[in-house]
Amino acid sequence: MRPKPSSIDASRRAGPAPAAWNGGVKFFHWLVALLILVQFALGWLAVGWRLSPTKLDLFVWHKSIGVLVLALVLLRLAWRLLAPPAPALPAHMAAWERAAAHASHVLLYVLMLALPLSGWVVQSTSGMPFRIFWQWPLPVIAAADKAASDLAAIVHLSLGIALAALLAVHIGAALRHHFIQRDEVLTRMLPTRRRAS
Repeated sequence: MRPKPSSIDASRRAGPAPAAWNGGVKFFHWLVALLILVQFALGWLAVGWRLSPTKLDLFVWHKSIGVLVLALVLLRLAWRLLAPPAPALPAHMAAWERAAAHASHVLLYVLMLALPLSGWVVQSTSGMPFRIFWQWPLPVIAAADKAASDLAAIVHLSLGIALAALLAVHIGAALRHHFIQRDEVLTRMLPTRRRAS
């Protein structure tokens, strides 16, 4: 039985799965990854630093980069929706591994959005004005409320811990694919790997 013309046209438009991620996806992946690592360091330093102008500056950097991460993740999502097809998962992966990979990526996006948004709520409910990189006022998205600010801070910290744990799993899975299963899951995201045409 021959396939319907419509299905043939669709497969031609989609084309074969590429060997590596496209340059835009790689750019957003590594830039956001770097900024998240910087955020963990800045947050840890800011909380532990003695009360001083340096402590305030660390928080300004942390909050400003948080807004930047939120914007970049939204752009990254838009790019993923509009970009060419993603590379296919290795054929040897079991169904549960594919499901786990998909679920972990969805959860990563959820946490990368929820974490800066919760920080935005902390800032808004604190009642203190804030300028992104000392230049642009951050809009207030919630009324000033001490109890709400304390609760949002706990949520923000919890989300940060969850993201750190999930990133550890994500990195561990990538290294497992590279060194144990010896497939191309990691190398296809590396900047040096070119996307097949």
